[in-house]
Formats: sequence, C-alpha cells, structure tokens
Amino acid sequence: MAVTPATGAAEISPDLYPSEEDLPYEEEILRNPFSLKLWWRYLIARSSAPFRRRAVIYERALKALPGSDKLWHAYLRERIDAVRGRPVSDPAFDSLNNTFERALVTMHKMPRIWLMYLASLSEQRLLTRGRRTFDRTLRALPVTQHDRIWEPYLALVSLPGVPVETSLRVFRRYLLFDPSHIEDFINFLIASRRWQEAAERLAGVLNDDSFHSIKGKTRHQLWLELCDILTRHATEVSGLKVDAIIRGGIRRYTDEVGRLWTSLADYYVRRGLYEKARDIFEEGIQTVTTVRDFSVIFESYAQFEQSALAAKIETAEEEQEEDGEGEEDGRRDGLSKLTKKFLDGFWLNDDDDTDLRMARFENLLSRRPELLNSVLLRQNPHNVEQWHRRVKIFENDPAKQVFTYIEAVRTVDPMKAVGKPHTLWIAFARLYESHNDLQNSRDIFEKAVNVNYKTVDHLATVWCEYAEMELRHKNFGRALELMRKATAEPSVEVKRRVAADGNEPVQMRLHKSLRLWSFYVDLEESLGSLESTRAVYERILDLRIATPQIILNYAFLLEENKYFEDAFKVYERGVKIFKYPHVKDIWVTYLSKFVKRYGKTKLERARELFEHAVEQAPANEVKPIYLQYAKLEEEYGLAKRAMKVYDQAVKAVPDNEKLSMYEIYIARAAAIFGVPKTREIYEQAIESGLPDNDAKKMCLKYAELERNLGEIDRARAIYVFASQFADPRSDPDFWKVWKDFEIQHGNEDTFREMLRIGRSVSASYSQTHFILPEYLMQKDQKLNLEEAVDTLKRAGVPEDEMATLERQLAPAAANSPVKNGGRMVNFVSAGSESQSDGGIRLTANNEDIELPEESDSEDDKIEIAQKNVPASVFGDLAEIVAKDEDKGADAADNGGSSLLGALERIKRQRRQ
Repeated sequence: MAVTPATGAAEISPDLYPSEEDLPYEEEILRNPFSLKLWWRYLIARSSAPFRRRAVIYERALKALPGSDKLWHAYLRERIDAVRGRPVSDPAFDSLNNTFERALVTMHKMPRIWLMYLASLSEQRLLTRGRRTFDRTLRALPVTQHDRIWEPYLALVSLPGVPVETSLRVFRRYLLFDPSHIEDFINFLIASRRWQEAAERLAGVLNDDSFHSIKGKTRHQLWLELCDILTRHATEVSGLKVDAIIRGGIRRYTDEVGRLWTSLADYYVRRGLYEKARDIFEEGIQTVTTVRDFSVIFESYAQFEQSALAAKIETAEEEQEEDGEGEEDGRRDGLSKLTKKFLDGFWLNDDDDTDLRMARFENLLSRRPELLNSVLLRQNPHNVEQWHRRVKIFENDPAKQVFTYIEAVRTVDPMKAVGKPHTLWIAFARLYESHNDLQNSRDIFEKAVNVNYKTVDHLATVWCEYAEMELRHKNFGRALELMRKATAEPSVEVKRRVAADGNEPVQMRLHKSLRLWSFYVDLEESLGSLESTRAVYERILDLRIATPQIILNYAFLLEENKYFEDAFKVYERGVKIFKYPHVKDIWVTYLSKFVKRYGKTKLERARELFEHAVEQAPANEVKPIYLQYAKLEEEYGLAKRAMKVYDQAVKAVPDNEKLSMYEIYIARAAAIFGVPKTREIYEQAIESGLPDNDAKKMCLKYAELERNLGEIDRARAIYVFASQFADPRSDPDFWKVWKDFEIQHGNEDTFREMLRIGRSVSASYSQTHFILPEYLMQKDQKLNLEEAVDTLKRAGVPEDEMATLERQLAPAAANSPVKNGGRMVNFVSAGSESQSDGGIRLTANNEDIELPEESDSEDDKIEIAQKNVPASVFGDLAEIVAKDEDKGADAADNGGSSLLGALERIKRQRRQ
C-alpha cells in the first residue's frame, strides 16, 4: 500500500511500508479510519518501531483526525525527544517547529501545545520568534490561561542578549495583567542598572498602603532597599526628595536609625556636599537613643573625616610633585591677579586646609565619651550614675562641671531617678567646697534640703553631709545648729497644712530618721555636754527609733561618767523594747556589767536578772546565759545553787547541745564535790533521752569512770546497757573498747556473755534492716512506728505490704528494751532484760541465733502469734478487761525489775 506524505509527492521508502504484522491493524483502520481507539492501538503495538516508521503512522492518523489533542500531544513529545541532544542548527528543529505550527492550526486553544512550543523555542534561543509566538499565545488563549504563559515569557526576556528595552516593555505589559508582581520588575530594573525607574517604582510601592509583598518582604526591608538605591546612586537618581524620604524612614523605623542617618550622609557625600554631610552626621549623633546606632554613625563619621584628611594629604603631595617638575605658569588673567591681590593671606582662601581637617578629626575622637554619655542620658535622663560620669568627663574643666551639675539637678526627678539623686547635690556642693567657695556650697545644700526626695534616708544624708562640711571647716557651733534644725519636729500647723494638701513630703518624716539622730548624738558626745547628749538619747528613745547599738552606746556613756544605776536602767529599757535575737547583746552586756559592778553585794538582784534572761531566751540561745549564771553562783553564791543551775541548763538546751552541757556539768561537779557526785549526773544524762550516739558516748565515759574507781561490775553493767546503741557492723570501736575491758578485767564467762550480747544486738539490727529501708538505719535516732509507716508510703510501698510490715513492727516494738521508761517502739532489743527474780531473760527475736555448743543460753521460748479480736465483739466486757490489764501492768512495773538492767542494779547496790 503506497502512502504519500503531506510534505511532498516523493515516494516513501520501502522500509516504511506496513509489514505482514501490521495487516490486522491496517484492515481495521480501512474499515473505520476515524476511530482514535484503533489508531492508538496501532501506535501502542508499534511502540518499539523506529521513529520514522511511527511518524508515518502519526501523520496518517492526524490526517484522518486533525482535531485529536491526544494524538498531537503524543506526536509532538516524540518529535521533541527525537531532536533532544542535537545542535540547534540541525534541520530537525525546523521540521519540529513546522509540526508545531501545523498542530496549532487546529489546537490553538490548547495551552499545553502552546507551552510545549514555547519551551522548545526558548531552548533553541529563537528570541524574536519566541517573543512573537508568546504574543500569539496571549492573543489566542483566554485571559484565565495567561498566568501559565507569562512565567516562561518573563524567563525568556530575562535571558542574556535580550535588549533591555524589549524586556522592559514586556514587564510593563505583565504589570498591567498582574500588578502584584511589581517586585520582580523592580529586581529586574536593579539588575539592569535602571536606578531611576527602580527608585520611582519602590517609592510608589511604599506610598501604596494596600500593597502586600508576595515575596514576604516587609515595608521595612523595602525602605532599606530604596535608601540603598538613593544613596549609592545619588548622581543617577533625580526627581525624588531623598532627604524627606530617608527622614520619614528614620521617624518610622526606629530600629534602623543609625543605618538610615548614615545613608543620608552618604547621599550628600556622593553629591559632593561635604559640609551638609557633616551636619547630617552631627544631627544623627545628637538624636539617636541607642548605643548601637551611635556606634554605627560615629564610625561612619570618623571614617568620613579620616578619608577627607587622607585625600587632602594625597592631593597636597601630588601638587608638590607637579611644582617641582615644571615651572609655574606665569600667565594669569586679570581676575585671578585681582583675587590674589585682595585675598592673599586670608585663611578662608587658603587651599591647604590640612590642619583644619586634622583638628576636626582629633576633635571628633576626643568628643566620643561626651557624645556616648549624651546617648545614654537620652535613654533615661534620670540616671544618676550617668550624670556623675558626665561630670567626670569634664574633669579638667570646672566651668563645664558646674553647668553639668546645674543641668543634672534640674533634669533628674527624684521620684523617677535610677540611683541616689541626693548624691548629685552633695557632689555639686563639694565641687564648690574644693575650690574654697563655702558660701555657694552652703547655698547648694540649702536648696538640696528642700528637695522632695523619694526616701527619708536621702534627705538625712544631705543634712549629715551639710554638717560634715561645717565640721571640716571647724564650724562646730553651726554644725550642731544644723542638726538641731534637722531633728526638730514640724509644728502642728505645718502638719495640718500638709495633711490638707494630701502630698506629704519627706521633710515631715525627717525627725524620725535614725541616721540623722545617730549623727546628731555623735556630735553631742564629741562637742556637747553630758546633759545635752542624754537629752538626745532620751529623745531617740521617746521616738521609738532606737536600736540595740543605741542602747549599748547610751549605757556606755553613762558608765564612763559614773552613772551606773542610770546605765542599768537603760539596759532594762532595752530588754523591754527588743526581743530575741536583737536583745541578745543587750542581755549579755547587761549581765556581765552588773556582775562585774556589784559581784556578791547584790546577789539576789543578779539572780533575778539571770532568771529573767533565761526565761526570755530561746533554747538555742540559752546556753551562754546559763554558763554565766552558773559562774556567778560558783564565784559568789552556793555550790548547790550552781549545780541546780547546771541541772536546769541541761534540760533547757536543745538536744544537739545536751552532750556538751552534760560534760561541763560533770566537770564542774567533779571539781566541786568530787568524782562520786558525778555518778548521779551520768545516770541522769543516760536517762534524759539523749540521742543514741550521745547516750553511747556518755555510757563509755561513765564506764571509764567506774573502771578508774575499781568498780568493774558496775562498768560491765554500763557496757551491757550501752550495747543496745552500737551495731557491731557499723560501730566496731565500742565493741573493741568493751573487748579490751573484758580482756583486762573479765574472765571466760564474762567474755562469752559479751559475745552473746554482740550476736543478739547484731541480729536485732539485722531484723530492723529487714523491716525498714537500709538508709533509715544509718541515722542515730530511730524512727517510731508512725514515722516508719509514713516513710514506707513515701517510698511507694503498696498498702497490703505496709499492713504486713505494721504487724511485724508492732510485736518487735512491744518486746524491745526501753530507756528512760519508754524506749522507741521500732528498736529491736539487743541484750538482756532484768527479771523480778534477778535472772536474765533473752529477748525473743524473729530470727534464730546459732550459739556455740558451750553457750549457756536457755532454751528458746516459742511464742505463738495471736490475732486480736475486735473489741466490738465483746461490747462492755472489753472495757472491763482492758481496765484489769492496765492495773496488772502497773503492778508489774512497780514490783518488777526496771528495763534499764545494769543501771537498776547499780541503783540497788547504792541503796544497800
């Protein structure tokens, strides 16, 4: 079958004729040549055929179906793939373009075909044909499809080689279609170095309040871009009010003030207006309020002055070289000669202004601290510290210092001041004083004391400085008069007038200033009489502003002048006014002075004072008073009363000081009554409820005492009792002491007894560790049952486990030995308990203790655990039984042996 292509009448190559495999498809197409489905099936079946053969099929199909978008799209894609990788000058590209043109005859409303054609033209860099094709596309497609066309169109005209005017016209047309993309146009103008139009477009954008940047730029960023264009291309941009635009940005964007001021100055520098640029720099430095902006402007200003100086020096050197090489041209016109005649030697006509520029640069650098301080004061004009620093800057210029102080005291509001505003007045007055101008210094102080400060202390400081200035110049009478005037209470009429006004100044509260009165009383002590000084002290006490130190100073003054009773009355007033801890020093001084003064002559009065002191003192402060009290009794009173005081002291001090207090008590008792007297004190200490560690130490000392006295059995009994406080695993020192004792004074039986007790104590501590967490057993004081339950709850032990542990703790606590009549309930006894018949019964433990064969321990007593029946079951009968059990327990305690064991035997031996 012969097929004539559309491009010409030449015969098709034999390779392009249908083969036998194509006959079924050809027959179907002959029957229905206008079926897209049949042509598409034919193309799929020949997908592996060469493109030339498939192109013939496409051409035949498109001739039958010229309006098929699917066929045209597939055909064009294959033709594009076929020419990909070939040079642009290849004839295949012309064939491709012709194919696109043929397709657009029927497919001119299909944007996909247009986009493929436009992309191909852009790749071929056919700029003119591409631009015309883009215009045809925009005319052919509806406006709703134009947004798909403009993006590649703009990319085409932005390529290198496209005339700028052509690109500008295309961009302007695009802005008519979509004005929101003006930023792209501005960027193109900047890239094309069209600064005038770029600045105008940017200014228009900024003036449009409804503009919204599609690129996410803020108006601040657009302002900065406009400023950069205006300043960096000052000679290329005209018609815009650059000064007004940048100043508007300075007022609006306060975070970029320094950069904008620098840009404005740079604009005038590029325009050659150097003096105007200096004015801008000075204005910027005088108006900025942040150190960062100041640093930006100052660095630019300094760089500008340095560049001007360097340029002038370089120009002068070049002129000197030119003068040396050639002779000076003598031909001058008449105007030049006349100008030289009249202006010769005038400094304004001097071209060599190098010295002037150098002076400007040095002056700028020297002004930097002053300018920086001005910036900080503009941030907060009520910053007192910055005013002091400003005065220090003018250290060598007293006139400027005076002007600075005047400006400071006028500017700073004491109610808003940061710092102490009164120091400005004081420093101002000292400035005049340092120049021997006392009259002006007094005038400054007179004005300062009338200022309404924020606190009374500031005003009192001013009065004190005023008086000190008079003292430095030997005007003692004037200083006292100033203090009397300052401490005078306002009259009733003045108070009434101030109350009506409603705004009470600090001058109304000045007469209660402790600082002022303390200074006044020091002056009276140094310059006044005793009576006047006492009057001042009494006035302080009447105003109820006294401190413990004032009380002590008043009493010392009276003592120095031999008014001892009056001094003691002052102490009495002090202890009534103040409470602990402030009154501590008064009590200690009062008691020591009283004892030193009267000794044993007024012993009863001294005892009353000490009793009163210990009643008021808290437990942690009472120890030194008791020691002082006991010393009084030892020196001037009775020894028994001294022992009584010590006895009261050991009961009053806190637990952490009981051991040291008992040691003092024992030492003094041994010194006064002898060593046997200390036995009662040792027993009292052990029974007093000392912490376990302290009780153990006390037992060791007691045992050592008995050992030195030869009472071996008594010492051994004390060791037995103290063993309950010492775990053999954590406290081996105690057991080593006991072991050495038995080796030296014991026998085989006593040594075995010691070992047995050690095993029992170790087992009891092991049981305690089983019941409670291990870290709790490291404490010296054992927890009771309630504390143990709370601790287990905090540790996260479930309720059912805690109930089991409570049942285990209860019998252990009930059977444990008790010290001082009631041992802590959760301590499992280690050792022996005394029986009414004098025998020894082993404590029942929940753990079996394996004893050696030679152990003489008794048979283990098996105890059967019993479960209590609720009392509600028995009704009233339960109450009767409980009363009988209480009576029986009381009788057992009275008739039985004490739970202290060894100590009880010691007591019985002493009674015999």
